[in-house]
Amino acid sequence: MITRQRRSSPLSRLWMPLLTAAFLGYFGYHAFSGAFGKWSMDRMKVETANLESQLATLKTERANLERKVALLRPESLDADVVDMEARSQLNMMRPDELVISFGATQHPAK
Repeated sequence: MITRQRRSSPLSRLWMPLLTAAFLGYFGYHAFSGAFGKWSMDRMKVETANLESQLATLKTERANLERKVALLRPESLDADVVDMEARSQLNMMRPDELVISFGATQHPAK
């Protein structure tokens, strides 16, 4: 029977700790800089705050527009409101009115 004896190499004892350190380094790196890592979550929180403020602004704007539309519904139609909206949208006036414009174009009265 032949027995082979080898000299123990320093790498034979280090391969498992080196492999473990490599795995820990890989997962540690991605825990911070990966797509769902710590730094990405911080960026997402900032973006969430910005989008929520934009949403609040858009909701306010929508409420204002809905209020204007409610004034123009047939059930609550007010002639003065219709006249005011038509004049502001068409940018026109009657011959007996005086309008001072600061940069807006005026259509001539017909």
